[in-house]
Amino acid sequence: MPVQAEDILNELREVARQRALRAADPALGPRVQALKRYQQARFRHTYADLLASPRHGPAARFFLDELYGPGDFSLRDAQFARIVPTLVRLFPRHIVETVLRLARLHALSERLDTRMAQALDGLPLDPARYVRAWQACGQADQRRLQLELTLAVGRSLDGYARQPLLRTSLHMMRGPAKAAGLGDLQRFLEAGFDTFRAIGGAEEFLRCIETRERELMERLFAPDAVALATDPRRANDRALVQLPLA
Repeated sequence: MPVQAEDILNELREVARQRALRAADPALGPRVQALKRYQQARFRHTYADLLASPRHGPAARFFLDELYGPGDFSLRDAQFARIVPTLVRLFPRHIVETVLRLARLHALSERLDTRMAQALDGLPLDPARYVRAWQACGQADQRRLQLELTLAVGRSLDGYARQPLLRTSLHMMRGPAKAAGLGDLQRFLEAGFDTFRAIGGAEEFLRCIETRERELMERLFAPDAVALATDPRRANDRALVQLPLA
C-alpha cells in the first residue's frame, strides 16, 4: 500500500505529544535530555572501534548524530509536518517509505525516552539508575521494533548507495526540495547516501550494530542486571560494561 501523507503526520503528532508531556512537567524535560546524552555516550562506548575505523567511522558517526543524538528537532519537525503532502508528491515512493520508517523510529524513540525518564529515580545517570529505568519501562517488543526500524533505515540508505543514478537524481532535487522546505531531509538523504556508498557495502557494519544492540538489550532485561550494574564484576560482563559510569 502506498505511503500516505497521513501515515507520516500521525508519527509526527506522536512526537509532538511526547514533547507536550515533557513541557507539562518541569522535571521531565531535563531528565529526557540527560537520558539522551547518556545513551549517546553509551553508543560512543559500544562502537568506539567502528568510530575509529577508516571504513566504518563515517557511518557510525552518521548513526550517532542522526539517530542517537540529543539535539532538539522541534522546529525542524514542525516545519517538516507542514510540507509532508509535498514530500509524498515530490519524492520517489521508496524514499517516502524510508521517511515513514524514520518518522516511526523518531516517534517510538521519543515515547520510550519519555517513559524511561519518568521511571528514573534521580540524576545524574549511572549504570544502576539506567538499568532500573530500562526495566521499569519494559516493553521488550517495542525495543526490538526500535532496533528493527534503525536497521531498516540503514539498509535503505545502503540500498540507495548501490544505485548510481540516484545520487544524480538527489542532486537534481536540491532546488525543488529547498523551495518546498525539504532542505533538512535532502541533506539527510545525501549525507546517508554518500556515507553508505563510501563503505562499499554496509552488511558488516549493520550486522555489528544488530549483534551488539540485541546482546545489550537482552542483558538489560536480565534479573541480575541491576545488581551487577554497580558491581566491580561488571567489568567482566561484555554487555553491561558498555554503560558509562556517568
